Amino acid sequence: MSNRIGVHALVWVGGWSEAEAHTAISASAKAGFDLIELAALNPETFNAQMTASLLSEYRLQAAVSLGLDEYTDVSSDDDQIVAAGRARLALALNLVRDIGANYLGGVIYSRLGRYAQPVTARGRANSIDSIAWLADKAAASGITLGLEFCNRYETNVLNTTAQTLQFIEEIGRSNVMAHLDTYHMNIEEESFRGPVLAAAAAGKLGYVHVGESNRGALGNGSIAWAEFFSALREVNYGGIITFESFSSKVVHPTLSANLSIWRDLWTDSMELATAARAFIREGYGC
Repeated sequence: MSNRIGVHALVWVGGWSEAEAHTAISASAKAGFDLIELAALNPETFNAQMTASLLSEYRLQAAVSLGLDEYTDVSSDDDQIVAAGRARLALALNLVRDIGANYLGGVIYSRLGRYAQPVTARGRANSIDSIAWLADKAAASGITLGLEFCNRYETNVLNTTAQTLQFIEEIGRSNVMAHLDTYHMNIEEESFRGPVLAAAAAGKLGYVHVGESNRGALGNGSIAWAEFFSALREVNYGGIITFESFSSKVVHPTLSANLSIWRDLWTDSMELATAARAFIREGYGC
């Protein structure tokens, strides 16, 4: 397989100062990964030039992901909040471009967090219009957008592959893809094979997160890995596969709370990462 194998930056660091960026990028390369996924919840705080320089130095590629907050939620009924969300997404898109990457994903279609009610028809329409607008801007720089559907406690807009594929169809842009995540699939889907086949059949299987059911080390939870990797092989998936794991050992100012990371699921980042790389190689053959 020719897949690029990535690791989420929060395996290493909680912020993105120059020292943290150096730690995360150098460690990702040392652990055998091809790519690092940057958690750019506040893209305006990222030093793109410094990041690009470090990526070049360590011959590492990058992807960028984020989740919006209540003040930038493009699925809101409030036009001012939607406008603020579009402004933040535009900054994230510029970051992707300026570090030489070509993927922006995550919960870019709503707030990352628990809602108290279903998304409204107007809110859903605002989200679709916002992603279509962003996709047009992204296309000019050769950037693909990935919609990461999440469990019911982290968004009320997209929880399943089927919802995501319908949403993408309504957006009507060729550079918008489905971003599958095994952690969320374990909660919301009926199987691990069906969603992979459905996304691939639609031509929209664009990015994959491999995360354990407890968000810890791969193989220590209840994910049906044999079924999932077999499905990826069945559709000949050649895209990015990124390892994602969280522990209270590494804390992001907002993301750790949004994801309810309250325990030390691991303490040694390098041990976790190298084991994950070996697990992916053994399970998927890349």
